[in-house]
Amino acid sequence: MITVSIYQLETDLICGFCYEGHADAGEYGYDIVCSAVSALAIGCVNALEAYTQAEFDEDAAEDGGYLKVMLKPETVQDHDAQLLLKSMVLAVSQMAESYLENLRIRHIERKNYGR
Repeated sequence: MITVSIYQLETDLICGFCYEGHADAGEYGYDIVCSAVSALAIGCVNALEAYTQAEFDEDAAEDGGYLKVMLKPETVQDHDAQLLLKSMVLAVSQMAESYLENLRIRHIERKNYGR
């Protein structure tokens, strides 16, 4: 199962996300859940780099199954970054409704982020 953790502030700003695990919805190379989730995560990272001023730290496993992205506290309020992150959360949440056995979403509140 893929677990997607969404890190949010009390103000509902998203400060980061983490994708962990494997969907196990099909053979390697033919797993549509894994492919879709990977496309959302990587697309979001690429869009953050290309279209925003937000700075972030990224950690990923070379063999897949793990990606963590955290905005730097001083750029968490970047409007464009928030729009991209919220779009990714919407899409992956809608997917999770259809693939309950392969994908789950957790919302984690981060207090005192960057303080």
